[in-house]
Amino acid sequence: MYLKEHYWFFEKALSSHVCDRIVKLAKDRKKEKGLIGGLKIDKTAKNKLTKDQKKYLDKVRKSNVTWVNDQWLYNVICPYIQTANKNAGWNFQIDWFETMQYTHYKKGQFYDWHCDQNDTPYNYPEAPHFHNKIRKISATVQLTEPEKYKGGELVFDARNKMSGAKNILKNKKFLPKGSIVVFPSFVWHKVTPVTKGERNSLVVWSLGKPYI
Repeated sequence: MYLKEHYWFFEKALSSHVCDRIVKLAKDRKKEKGLIGGLKIDKTAKNKLTKDQKKYLDKVRKSNVTWVNDQWLYNVICPYIQTANKNAGWNFQIDWFETMQYTHYKKGQFYDWHCDQNDTPYNYPEAPHFHNKIRKISATVQLTEPEKYKGGELVFDARNKMSGAKNILKNKKFLPKGSIVVFPSFVWHKVTPVTKGERNSLVVWSLGKPYI
């Protein structure tokens, strides 16, 4: 799919107070190691990764995450996703939002190139809001003042896959606390290693029916 806009952003959309409220909310909840799509955990082994899985994961992603689904968060953030969907000209059909992922990056942590869209629709017949749907639009909310860390940049790969020509996109306007970056879930992106300080963000995924 060719895109005129690979992302849409809202600079300083959320107040510092709201951002701090999100951080406090997440800090009071259980944290876990950030995983990657397709990584299967053995439920009989107390949800532990194998040595090979850990080795592979450490090459791709190092971060800690917390899950939040408080309704006020959806009320505040999701309208920006709907607006971006229209203003960027994507006009994707979306009708649900997943539990939000609060991500904490410490020095040396990162998330290498990936896309948020799975290779098949969700298969949850018992959950009609998820069943047979895919991730269509993702959003990242910046929760940390940019002067409090270095590295940790959100970068997009907008290359034409037919030609393979690189087209790396990044924007300093993503950095201010409270900024929201919205993009199609199939767009490849990464978070560069944090080299100083810590970075907090909130990720939101919207769902809809498959394109075809």
